Amino acid sequence: MAKYVPSKDLEELKPRVGNIIYKLLGYSDPSLVAVIMNCITAGQDKKRMTDKLSTLVDPERAAKLADRVQDLISKSALHKATQSKRNLENGEAEARKKLKEECDGDSVTSQANNLLSPNQIKDMMAKAQKLIEERKKALIANRSSKLAELAKQDPEEKRKRIEQLQAEIQNRVNRGSIKTFQMPKPTAVDKPAPLILDSEGRTVDVTGKEVQLTHVVPTLKANIRARKREVFSQQMHDKQSEDTVESKFFDPRIPTKVNVRTKRSLKFHEPGKFIQLADKMRIKSQLEKLQNEISQIARKTGISSAAKLAQLAPKGEDQTEEIPAMEWWDSVIINADSYENIVDENCAHLIRDHAITHLVEHPIQMKPPTDPLKPIFMPIFLTRAEKKKLRRQNRREAWKEEQEKIRLGLIPAPEPKLRISNLMRVLGTEAVQDPTKMEAHVRAQMAKRQKAHEEANASRKLTAEQKRDKNIRKIKEDTSLGVNVSLYRVSDLSSASKKFKVETNAKQLHMTGGVIMFQDCNVVVVEGGPKQQRKFKRLMLNRIKWEEDTIKSKDGEEVPNKCVLVWEGMTKQRNFGEIRFKACATEKLAREQLKKHGVEQYWDLAYSKTVLDLPDDK
Repeated sequence: MAKYVPSKDLEELKPRVGNIIYKLLGYSDPSLVAVIMNCITAGQDKKRMTDKLSTLVDPERAAKLADRVQDLISKSALHKATQSKRNLENGEAEARKKLKEECDGDSVTSQANNLLSPNQIKDMMAKAQKLIEERKKALIANRSSKLAELAKQDPEEKRKRIEQLQAEIQNRVNRGSIKTFQMPKPTAVDKPAPLILDSEGRTVDVTGKEVQLTHVVPTLKANIRARKREVFSQQMHDKQSEDTVESKFFDPRIPTKVNVRTKRSLKFHEPGKFIQLADKMRIKSQLEKLQNEISQIARKTGISSAAKLAQLAPKGEDQTEEIPAMEWWDSVIINADSYENIVDENCAHLIRDHAITHLVEHPIQMKPPTDPLKPIFMPIFLTRAEKKKLRRQNRREAWKEEQEKIRLGLIPAPEPKLRISNLMRVLGTEAVQDPTKMEAHVRAQMAKRQKAHEEANASRKLTAEQKRDKNIRKIKEDTSLGVNVSLYRVSDLSSASKKFKVETNAKQLHMTGGVIMFQDCNVVVVEGGPKQQRKFKRLMLNRIKWEEDTIKSKDGEEVPNKCVLVWEGMTKQRNFGEIRFKACATEKLAREQLKKHGVEQYWDLAYSKTVLDLPDDK
């Protein structure tokens, strides 16, 4: 059982624990001391202390360390018990001495007579025990009263008392009643100069002349400024109090309004604010211009009746369930307030002929959301002969431009292009005079041209990162206007190689989606562009040989595995992230996995086809 150690004794044990660690391990470790002190505070036994120390040192040393610490705690507790016992014995001895003094007369008489009755001995013992108990109670009461007095002292009162004393000392220093002085410079023998005071308490030198001690003045600029600010604020406060007291016509009910100039701060506009205002103004002016043109054209062509019909058309917000007496499209043509006023079947006399024209009002064609914002033009493919011709023309234009610069003196003329084959024709007599030198010159020029050619190729060569980005741009497609989605159903997807092919190809094609694995209905959903879908479709239906694996049907027959394209179409946005596999034990769980992405209808479609295909498998 671990022994409880008071908090007062912990501070005494801490250096002893450090000494034990140093003697046993050969070095001091604060972390070990902290762990041991925590164990002692928590009252843990030797076993638990050993387990905690084993995390920092080896188990053998941890056991030895725990033994030493437990011995130290036991010795400390024994020492405390012995000391308390001694204190108690001293108290009892003092009580016995006092009792002896009080009962000295009785004892002397009894000794003289040498006769003590049993009742007297019993009374004497009872009295001694009573005095001992009273002494113990007095000691305990004295100790508790001292502790109570210490506990009653408020730390706030202590702090206020200290601040008050500091303020009094500072005031005395400021008034000069307490003079600060600087120590005199040490003499040649490095001894301080003696401080000599006369009978009146003034500082004098060896000759008896009075010495004025220098005052310590703050030298730092910050201290000087702080002191000046305190003095100024005190003066202003005193001046205001004097003004308010001495003024005869001061009325505190009238509020004094101080003229304070508010500091104007900078106000920044949001970027693009004035551009938006300008765009709105342009659109508004264009709309007004367009309305004016439409109204003029309507007057010229006689289409004002159609404009009236459009104005009479009710808005979607104002539609009610009430049946009108006359529909809005008939009220313009028929001269009647309601259909009940038309009695004759031949209502030709009620038709307004001027309202009917040869013009037809067509509804405005809405732009499909999947159409691109910019028009797409058909690319032009050139034949091989056309490509050669175009390249030849471009090179001739560049050559002409270079010749023109040489003629104007903007660039120097290039040196003749020498080769071994045209050496004699270009150099002539120079090649005959020193053929070795000319050959070396030609070969150096050829090597220079070769090096320049290779450097140009190297500068145009793409880095590894640029190649990767180029390949990704080739594979990725723009899906901002719509995302192509394909839904596949696989009977069995337990093969690790086929799962790897599906996942790897989807990642290489940068497609998103997910795979739901449930018994004989494994659903594969992939999202991407049309090219990506074509490549993945070829993988799922042609490249992977699903029929190589056989599965057992519900009748126990071996049937080949198969993959079916359940559905393919387009959605507005992507619903999945990177492709992941999810194994589900029940149909409900599988449907919930797709419901998280808002496409639970994919599971309904795939699983219903599985149920419909069951009779065909039998």
